[in-house]
Amino acid sequence: MKWVRGHRWTVDLPLYAVFLFLMPNWAGETPWAVRALSMVFVLPVVVRRRFPRTAAVLIVAGGACVYLNEIWAYDRGRTELAMAVVLFNLVKLGDRRFAAVIAVAVFALGWQWGFLWGTYTENPTITIVGIWPLHIAAWALGEFFRAKEQLTAEEAKLGEARSRAAVAEERTRIARELHDVVAHSMSVIVLNAEGAKLARHRDPDAVDRTLDTIVHTGRDALAELRRLLEVLHAGQAARSPQPTLDELRDLVGQSGRDVTLDVTGDPGELPASAALQAYRIVQEALTNMIKHAPADATGRVRVAFEPPRVRIEVTNTGGRASPSPALPSSGHGLTGMRQRVEMYHGDLTTGPLPDGGYRVCASLVVGS
Repeated sequence: MKWVRGHRWTVDLPLYAVFLFLMPNWAGETPWAVRALSMVFVLPVVVRRRFPRTAAVLIVAGGACVYLNEIWAYDRGRTELAMAVVLFNLVKLGDRRFAAVIAVAVFALGWQWGFLWGTYTENPTITIVGIWPLHIAAWALGEFFRAKEQLTAEEAKLGEARSRAAVAEERTRIARELHDVVAHSMSVIVLNAEGAKLARHRDPDAVDRTLDTIVHTGRDALAELRRLLEVLHAGQAARSPQPTLDELRDLVGQSGRDVTLDVTGDPGELPASAALQAYRIVQEALTNMIKHAPADATGRVRVAFEPPRVRIEVTNTGGRASPSPALPSSGHGLTGMRQRVEMYHGDLTTGPLPDGGYRVCASLVVGS
């Protein structure tokens, strides 16, 4: 079908052959030149797609010649059919104004034929009016096929728009994942590096432990980044496995702070995608704690599985030590958490606590 659309001549040439087949069987004394000329009158139908207006004018002009000549006058059926074809073509292309002019000319030629030759028929009026449904049908079919092509084009545009939206959504998701991975890991690394620098003279063993934490965090960050790159290159199939709530203990241990983890309920029925969103919310909340809370601040992570919801609460105290130097922040952390919560029709509340600490509370709806 696509090949036929790209090679319209495969339709136009057989159509012209039909017109030749419909040529009247003139008497033997009719010159062959006259018969050949009648074949030329309908020849423009072959080029009607490329030159629609020119073909229409030539067909109508040919029809006028046919109807003014006694030899060709009764070649009416083929002539009217040719005019209906070019009228249909103009309407299908959306050239309604020019099609209306051609339609007027076609009906005028019909009256002309009726006045010149219709008197020789039993009912001249029926002879004139009886051909009108052909041209009305040609116009209606042109409108139908034009509307169908427009609908197909709109569906194609809608498909492209959906594809672009899907790509944009995927880019947003990847950007959010990159932010969570890089922001958290780099914050942990910077914080532990500063702690190792301060403790290198007083407690060498603590420096070794801190460096181990830095190495472990860096390796995990590299693994996450590789996974995200695989998603970019391979698509949906590369999205698993992803971090789950089973890895929360390691995440809390990497923070370098005094953070307790409290998990209640059964996480076994939690969808993998919801587990990933919960993991990222906890990760971002801990990143904010590392960035903004004093070094002696303590934290608590609570994750409760209460079907059909998962409730997440991350809090930290204010602490008494001076805050560490501010780490660079993109300002997208809370926005990312809000987007993750909205994906599961949940709620997110954040804000300071009376003791100077901070609280992040989120819920995800994961079942009916």
